[in-house]
Amino acid sequence: MSNLSFRAMLTADLDAVLLLELASHTHPWTRGNFTDSLAAGHWAYCVESEESNSLWAYFILFPAVEELHLLNITVNPAVRRRGIGKYLMTAIENIARQSYCQRIILEVRSSNFIAMKLYERLGFELIGQRKKYYPVDALSGVREDAEVMAKSLKIDTL
Repeated sequence: MSNLSFRAMLTADLDAVLLLELASHTHPWTRGNFTDSLAAGHWAYCVESEESNSLWAYFILFPAVEELHLLNITVNPAVRRRGIGKYLMTAIENIARQSYCQRIILEVRSSNFIAMKLYERLGFELIGQRKKYYPVDALSGVREDAEVMAKSLKIDTL
């Protein structure tokens, strides 16, 4: 993964980010969701291949008092199953530690077994559920539950 670089997401990146978002999710974030996150000061990162300067992934974090909330993490479908998700989660954990956050929290669709297994392997635990959190079908109004997962971090203080 040494060929991947992390940089702050900019408004100019949103066309590429939206293409990846649309290719990855049945109910993707909108341009407005991303714009609002950037305007709110959320920590948004693009992850690019240094060789091709192509967008491989992105993630958005919301820092709160002693806690880091993972709002969105997406890996390009063309490069999945290469350990990039694990690599990104390790980077997010490092960001949390450097920011003296004591916990990372996230929501994941109840049907997203692959992501839940990854989070469990990385030490996240199920701490709750948000009923009807994610849309499934906009026409019918059907919604899916979210599993709330968290990982407590040991922070070294001076």
